[in-house]
Amino acid sequence: MPKKIVAKKPIGVVTHFFGAIDVAIVKFNKPIKVGETIQFKGATTDFSEKIKSMQYDHKGIESAKKGQEVGIKVGDKVREGDEVFLE
Repeated sequence: MPKKIVAKKPIGVVTHFFGAIDVAIVKFNKPIKVGETIQFKGATTDFSEKIKSMQYDHKGIESAKKGQEVGIKVGDKVREGDEVFLE
C-alpha cells in the first residue's frame, strides 16, 4: 500500500520582513518556543532554521503564544505571506 503523504499545516505566516536587520515578523497560530526548528515556505522561499531568539515588543522572549506576532532573526530573505511550518 503506498504511503500517504500528509500535508503539513502552517503554524504561522510572515507579516513583515526587515531586510536591513534580517528579522521576520511572524504571526503564529500555535505556541512555539526558542530552539524549535521551523520552515519558511513561499513562492521563492524555502528554507529551515532553528529559532535562536525571538522578540516581542523589543524584549527577548522564550516562547510565543497563539496569535502573537513576534520577531525572529533569520539567515535568509523571507517575504510577507510566506507560510511557516514546524519541522
